[in-house]
Amino acid sequence: METTTYCDRCGEPVASGGPAPGDGHETCRTARAMEPPRYCARCRRRMIVQVTPLGWTARCSRHGEFTPG
Repeated sequence: METTTYCDRCGEPVASGGPAPGDGHETCRTARAMEPPRYCARCRRRMIVQVTPLGWTARCSRHGEFTPG
C-alpha cells in the first residue's frame, strides 16, 4: 500500500519524504523557512495555525499538534 504525503504549505501531493529539489515545490521550501505549515502533510487537511512572538503551533483535527523542530 503506497502512502501519499502532501506539501505542508500548498497541500499538493509530493514524493515520499517531503518536497525534494526539482519537484515543483521550490517556492514552498523557500516560504516554509519563514512561515508555519498550513496543511497536514499526512492527510492534506487545512490546519489551525497560531503564530506568536515566540514561534508557532499548528493543529490538525486528525493528527494533533505540530510545533517547530
